[in-house]
Amino acid sequence: MKVIIVGAGVLGVSVARHLAVAGENVLLLDRQGAGTGTTATTFAWTNSSRKPDPDYHRLNLAGMEEHARLAGQLPGASSYFPSGALQWADAANEERLAANVERLRSVGYPARWVTPGEAARIAGSLRIPAAITSIAHFAGEGYVLPERFVSSLLTDAEQHGAKCAIGEVTAIDDRPDGVSVTLAGGEVHTGDRVVLAAGRWTQQLAAQAGIDVPMVTDTGRGAATVGLLGYATCPELDLRCVIHSPGLNLRPDSGGRTVLQALDLNADVDPAAPPSADGHIATTLARRLSVLLPEPVPASDIELRVGFRSLPADGHTVAGYASKQSRVYCLVSHSGITLAPVLGRLAATEISTGLEQDLLGAFRPTRFTGVQRSDIEVDQHATGLGEQ
Repeated sequence: MKVIIVGAGVLGVSVARHLAVAGENVLLLDRQGAGTGTTATTFAWTNSSRKPDPDYHRLNLAGMEEHARLAGQLPGASSYFPSGALQWADAANEERLAANVERLRSVGYPARWVTPGEAARIAGSLRIPAAITSIAHFAGEGYVLPERFVSSLLTDAEQHGAKCAIGEVTAIDDRPDGVSVTLAGGEVHTGDRVVLAAGRWTQQLAAQAGIDVPMVTDTGRGAATVGLLGYATCPELDLRCVIHSPGLNLRPDSGGRTVLQALDLNADVDPAAPPSADGHIATTLARRLSVLLPEPVPASDIELRVGFRSLPADGHTVAGYASKQSRVYCLVSHSGITLAPVLGRLAATEISTGLEQDLLGAFRPTRFTGVQRSDIEVDQHATGLGEQ
């Protein structure tokens, strides 16, 4: 079977790798190159901490477990780190954290309270402010280095015969006897199946094949799709896990850097006028980080990146064919890093064997059939959008 995969982000490369390992003929197409879209601007925290929908929680748990299994199979340096995560709360946030810990414990998710001293040993060299009143530890969580992860997946896919090419897909033709994709230069590729893993461009490309995959498409100032990350050069910082503190989230990065995320600042981000290195967003990030360190961090040491989330209209993963007749398999998720290993395996199994996988049953694109756009709302609580 020849499978054409549109989009070489973390989901597309993952399914390409699993299909190639299964012996399928795989062509992976991307307009710019592997991992250069949404995957390059993700906080990359592996978790199911803020996903109360039972089906979505179960899928994310499977994603976390799959990361652990996959880590020993991929070539190259490690890209997955099961470091655990700490969530700190002050008086304004302690009730919400307590409710989440209680909910997670009730479903068997590893969550426990720790003292500031224990948290300091887990976290590394961060200072815990006196205003912090409670701290929870989530031992099963971790983080991924996205560029390294995508590179390892792609290397393994190519070692198993997958081909990767640069090309902007402008049209997809879904026919009873096969599929074809047309590139901007007029080149046409034909195959037996198409996997549409184009992230935030999914809705537009799906429509080319007569398929409706509702996405949140607004990319203006403060839109739900818009996110901001800071990359701080802090070689002296011995950060050992993911941290969620009031006003600032942190995770380790390669090269002695630390990734910063302040979700409340996203409302001020305008992609048409990206924040400057000396503007209020950069200085706010630097000030919040400096509170946690022995020495202040200048804003000039923080690189800012504006990114766009791949956000299905209801906030949940889309995985499957749009109909029983379709040969286009749609795959898009807001939780791409956590879910990439398991979605890649399950989607590849469905494509190569035709056998539906139970974990994906609640996430078919057919759930949008006959539903008015005005009746679809992003479940921000389920996705973690807007939570600190």
